[in-house]
Amino acid sequence: MRYLCLYRPGNEEDRPPSQEEMAAMGALIEQMTKAGVLLATEGCLPSSKGFRMRFDNGKFNVTDGPFPETKELVAGFALIQVKSKAEAVEWTKRFLTTAGKGESEVRLLHEMPAGGGY
Repeated sequence: MRYLCLYRPGNEEDRPPSQEEMAAMGALIEQMTKAGVLLATEGCLPSSKGFRMRFDNGKFNVTDGPFPETKELVAGFALIQVKSKAEAVEWTKRFLTTAGKGESEVRLLHEMPAGGGY
């Protein structure tokens, strides 16, 4: 089972993580990698460096950041592969404990059938 974990910190900071925060997250990433759970992970730069794009009625609308609704901001993601939802819950608890605040939206991904097509 693969899950996409989207991290929303609850507030946006325009500063890089501290050395201590980086070390704690690095240790967790190492544990997840050794356990064979972590497939990919990245943090996002502040929303001021991004944009949102909407497609509606055949037209594109681009809105540059920063975005006012911090509860909707994604600060990073992880792609994990686990055996059960319960295991995904446990790894997400460890992540949020390390991150210190915020929430994660965790979404089960479609699995590709053998042969690679739908």
